[in-house]
Amino acid sequence: MMFRRLIGAGVIAAAAALGIAATAQADPPNCTAGDLSMVMSGVNAGMGVYLLTHPDVNAFFTSLKGMPRDQMRDAIVAYGQSNPQVQSEIQAIRQPAADFRDRCQAQVPDYMPGS
Repeated sequence: MMFRRLIGAGVIAAAAALGIAATAQADPPNCTAGDLSMVMSGVNAGMGVYLLTHPDVNAFFTSLKGMPRDQMRDAIVAYGQSNPQVQSEIQAIRQPAADFRDRCQAQVPDYMPGS
């Protein structure tokens, strides 16, 4: 009986030690795919509202459709440089994605000025 308790205590201690080691190697809290999805859905919703309430900015981004990726990036950079207020507002909307990327060391799409 004493031997069983000793073995049981050893198994529990080993499991606890392994659990601590596994937890130490896990991703930081709030860095799951679900967390990324929630962050990006908030960013996308914010961008949608911003674009719909700023028709000139919406028209610019809409005009990029079909453009080669390198030309699109150059156009976005130039637009952001000539419209610093817009760039600042978009950067603020996208900040939660940047925070997630930094906290979780994850790849997050960067397709807007100020990314």
